[in-house]
Amino acid sequence: MQKYNLVSANQPSLSSHILSHGSASTPYVQSISNDFSILSGADIADIAHYICVLHGRYPGVIDYAATKTADENSREWLIEAMDGFAAERSFITKLTVAAGPISGVSRDDQSNSAVLGQRKALEMLSQSDRNGCALGSAFAMILDWKKLRPVLEKIAIRVGVEARSAQFPTDEATDELNQILAQSPAIGRAIRFGADQLLSQHRGLWQLLSARRETRSAY
Repeated sequence: MQKYNLVSANQPSLSSHILSHGSASTPYVQSISNDFSILSGADIADIAHYICVLHGRYPGVIDYAATKTADENSREWLIEAMDGFAAERSFITKLTVAAGPISGVSRDDQSNSAVLGQRKALEMLSQSDRNGCALGSAFAMILDWKKLRPVLEKIAIRVGVEARSAQFPTDEATDELNQILAQSPAIGRAIRFGADQLLSQHRGLWQLLSARRETRSAY
C-alpha cells in the first residue's frame, strides 16, 4: 500500500485499541487460544456457524463502508480489504459446512435470532451517513478479524479445511490511514465510534458462544 506521513496522536493506536477491546480481550477467545482442546465438536460448529451468520453474507461491513467513503486516501485500503475479505467469506463458509450443523441448547434457544440482530446492527453501522463511522467499522473489522482468525485456522485443521493466508492491509497501514483521517477531530471521533460499535458486537458474539458452551456442559 501507499505510505503516508504519520501524524502524532495522544491516544493509543487503533490497532492497540482493538487488541485491548476486541475479540482477543474476551475470556472465551483467551481460553481457546490457551487450550484449543477444550472445544467439543458442537462448540466448533457453533463458532463456525455463527461467525458465518454474522460475516458470511455479501455485501458485508467493508463493502457497505466502501459505498459511504469518498476520501481518496481510503480507496486503496478499502479495495485491498474488500478483496481480502471476499476470500475470507469463502473460507468461513467452507468451515461451516465441514463443521456440521449446530444444535439447540434449550427449548427456547434464541441464539440465531440474536446473531441475526447483530448482523442487522452491523449493516446499519456500516451504512452510517456520519463521516468516518462506516470506515471505522471497516478498520475494526479487519484489525479484529486478524485477532480471531487463529481460532478459525485451528478449526480448519480440526475439520480438514485448507486455511490459506489472509491478505489484508497491514496494521501499520491501517493505523497510518486512521491517523491521517483523525486530523479532523470530528472524523476521528466518528471512526472510533464505528470501531467501538463493531467491537461491541464481536464481544457479544463471543459471550453468546461461551454461554452456549456452558449450557451444554451443564447437561
